Amino acid sequence: MDFDFNRLKELTEMSGVPGYEDRIRALVRDELEASTDSVRIDAMGNVVGTIEGSSDYEVAVAAHMDEIGFMVRHVSEEGFLQLDALGGWDPSVLKAQRVTVHAEDGDYTGVIGSVPPHTLTEEQRKKEMKVEDVHVDLGLDGETVEENISVGDLVTMEQTTVEMGDHITGKALDDRVCLFAMLEAAERIENPDVTIHFAATVQEEVGLRGAQALGVDLDPDLALGLDTTVANDVPGFKPADYVTQLGEGAGIKLKDSSAIANPKVHRRLRNVAEENDINYQMELLPAGGTDTGGFQNTYGAKPVGAISMPTRYLHTVTESVHKEDVDAYIDLLTAFLTSETGEFDYTL
Repeated sequence: MDFDFNRLKELTEMSGVPGYEDRIRALVRDELEASTDSVRIDAMGNVVGTIEGSSDYEVAVAAHMDEIGFMVRHVSEEGFLQLDALGGWDPSVLKAQRVTVHAEDGDYTGVIGSVPPHTLTEEQRKKEMKVEDVHVDLGLDGETVEENISVGDLVTMEQTTVEMGDHITGKALDDRVCLFAMLEAAERIENPDVTIHFAATVQEEVGLRGAQALGVDLDPDLALGLDTTVANDVPGFKPADYVTQLGEGAGIKLKDSSAIANPKVHRRLRNVAEENDINYQMELLPAGGTDTGGFQNTYGAKPVGAISMPTRYLHTVTESVHKEDVDAYIDLLTAFLTSETGEFDYTL
C-alpha cells in the first residue's frame, strides 16, 4: 500500500451519523488545517479546506463524512432500546451485531438481540424483519438504562477496520475511504493553478443535504463528487450487473440516480488516468446518488463528475475495498486536480 492504513482505520472507526458528525468533523478539521491554506465550517457542519490557486477558477471536491446509523426512539421499562434508522439499512444484516450507544454522559456498548433459531415458531421465521423491530440490549437493568439513555441518543455499529488479504474491510468505508483519499490528495498538492476547495460534507446519507447547501455557498466552476459505488462481483450476480469490480481500478462515473456526469469531465478523467498509467473502470450505477448530484444544479448549472470507489457489501459492517483501488483512486484524484488549469472547456 502506498497510503497510511492507520489513518484510514482511524477515519472509518470514528462515529458520525447524519446531522451529528461532531467527532469525525473534529478529526477532518485538524487534518485539513495541516494541509490547506484556510478551513471553515458552515452552519450545517460541512468542513471546507481551501488551497488557493493562481487563477480565479475554482474547483470543489466533496466527500461525505456521515455514516449510516440510528437514533433511539424508545426506551422500554425493561431497558431495551428501539431504533429509528438514519440512512438506508437492510434490517437482515443487523441481527447479533454489536453497537455503540452515544449518550450524553458517554458511550455504551450494546448488542442487537437475536433469538436462537431453534426456538422460533414457523410464523416468526416467516416474519419480515424491520428496523423498528430491532432491540438493543445494553446488559443493564431498566432503571439504570432509563437514567442514562434518552430518546434521541445516537447509535452506531461497533466494528474494527482490518486488512483482509488484498482487501480492507470494516464499517463506514462509505464514505470515509473517499474522505481519506481527499485528505491524501490535499497533502500532495502544492501551488495549484486553480483554487481547490476540499469539502467534507454532512447528511449525504439522508438526501445529499450538505452538498446542496454547500453548492450555494461555494459556487464553484467545476465540482467533483467522491464516493463509494457498488461492486457486485460476487456469487449470485451476472457480470452485466457487477457495476464495478474490485482490483480493476478507480471508478469514473457515467451516471447514477442523482446525476449524469458531464461527458467532457468524465472523458478528461479517463484521459488523465491513461496518461498517468492509473488503472480505472467506467461506472454506471443504476440506483443510488452521491454529492455529485448535490452540486450539479445548485446555484445554476455546473459541470460535474465523480470518482467512485468500488466497494463490496455496501451499507453493512463488512464493506470491503481493494488496496490497489485505493492507491489508484488517490493517484487519479491528485493527477486530475494538479493538471486542472481552468482553461478546459466543459460546456456542451
